[in-house]
Amino acid sequence: MTFLIQKLKLYADLVKFEHTIFALPFAMSAVLLASASQWPSFQVVLWVILAMVGGRTYAMGLNRIIDHEIDGRNPRTQNRTLPAGRMKRAEAWMLTLLSLALMVLATAQLPVLCLYLLPLAIAILSVYSYIKRFSNLCHFVLGLALASSAIGGWIAVTGTMTLPAILFGLAVLFWVAGFDMIYACQDTDFDRKAGLYSVPASFGVAHALTFSRACHVLTVICLSLVGWWLGLGIFYWVAVALTAGMLLYEQSLVSETDLSRVNEAFFNVNGIISVGVFLLILLDKLF
Repeated sequence: MTFLIQKLKLYADLVKFEHTIFALPFAMSAVLLASASQWPSFQVVLWVILAMVGGRTYAMGLNRIIDHEIDGRNPRTQNRTLPAGRMKRAEAWMLTLLSLALMVLATAQLPVLCLYLLPLAIAILSVYSYIKRFSNLCHFVLGLALASSAIGGWIAVTGTMTLPAILFGLAVLFWVAGFDMIYACQDTDFDRKAGLYSVPASFGVAHALTFSRACHVLTVICLSLVGWWLGLGIFYWVAVALTAGMLLYEQSLVSETDLSRVNEAFFNVNGIISVGVFLLILLDKLF
């Protein structure tokens, strides 16, 4: 039993399972918004959760496998599971492929449009790790990957692609791209030496933070447009205000000359945004 628990912890550490908190609440928020005056069925909620967890675990596992040599050369990441030798690549591949199978199985239980879009979703999740080798658009591809889970949650309820779904997906895309640019500032020097692309490596930390702020402004605008389009209630607008306030606070934690609080900006603030938005949308639906 102890061995099994240790293995599960190792697998969770490989894909940073705790970071699911960034994506899952937004997928569930999309499910609630798409269901309008009704409540989503238990089956839809279950399959969306399984599809999202499977897809995210697949993407993270693949990223760790593809990047394990680069991670081993980067002082910040050389202690990750694969570079540190705590797991064999064959085990990582097993977890990654099983997660892909779970994503496919879960998506097959949802409306047919979800199944039609599945190859595109898999392609986005698969190419992310390679983008930074030739383009600084990697932050937006990561954002698109998480946005696809939110849009997928919306389609799982309605069976159609609507403008509010796209706007909500764009809000997630710009939110993720913005905080990923902040996170990437830590690796600016390493990325330049390794020939990798990112906004900080290409334009410098100061400009990266400016681009990040612009992305977060667009996040708030997109969330506001969703609320206006759907005529949502007071709790939703509190969610928008919470997001704006927390993003403003996140940006205040970092500067060109001080990146010591990047982890606080990345983990704590974004976790509060994701969970907070979901809970407030839930309250809006209840009341």
